[in-house]
Amino acid sequence: MELVYPPVVALVKTMFRALDLKVQVEGAEHIPSDGGVVLASNHSSYLDFIFCGFGTQPAGRLVRFMAKKQVFDHKVSGPLMRGMRHIPVDRKAGTGAFREAIEALKKGEIVGVFPEATISESFTVKQLKSGAARMAQESGAPLIPMAVWGPHRLWTKGRKKELTKRHVPVLIKIGEPIPVPEGATPEAVTAVLKERLSVLLDEVQRAYPDKPAGPDDTWWLPAHMGGTAPLPHSAAV
Repeated sequence: MELVYPPVVALVKTMFRALDLKVQVEGAEHIPSDGGVVLASNHSSYLDFIFCGFGTQPAGRLVRFMAKKQVFDHKVSGPLMRGMRHIPVDRKAGTGAFREAIEALKKGEIVGVFPEATISESFTVKQLKSGAARMAQESGAPLIPMAVWGPHRLWTKGRKKELTKRHVPVLIKIGEPIPVPEGATPEAVTAVLKERLSVLLDEVQRAYPDKPAGPDDTWWLPAHMGGTAPLPHSAAV
């Protein structure tokens, strides 16, 4: 029985309306109405999990996100994360989190993963960890890619939070499930996932309705689109 998650979703939707955030979801038909799903998203904002979860709302599904253990240790976010049955990840001992995610998938849950592991400061898709591919292979759940673009303008790494900023567009695009052939290596599946995420992210970036307000407002665009975000190799350093 879900006692915590539905009120949190209702509160988030109220905040969206209050801030007049223009959230658009494309590809929601790729989220199945039941059964386990590995949902793999790009990561450019501390708020990505909120919008990834919003992307599954048309299917009436909730997402159990894998998040770093420190979030669960916080006195405010911890009880909420546990109440929503998200999955804590201890990066020094990740096997337990992996097994918990597999169990959730086999019970028919959607497990949300950010395979880049950390926020991409270049606003392009970084090198991916293979965990999402391995979870899909072991559980038999479909691996579904998702791109989110826009929340980084509200809160991202190295920038001041602007959580009350109004009228920010947010584009969410969900792709078709990625085939996981029998016998394929996790690395091969992860390479396909990176390619698909990159295509989806490029599509939402190019479809984004807002443009920088001026030369001092180009920080939120990747370098290849004329922005001043660091190039991928610089961001990695």
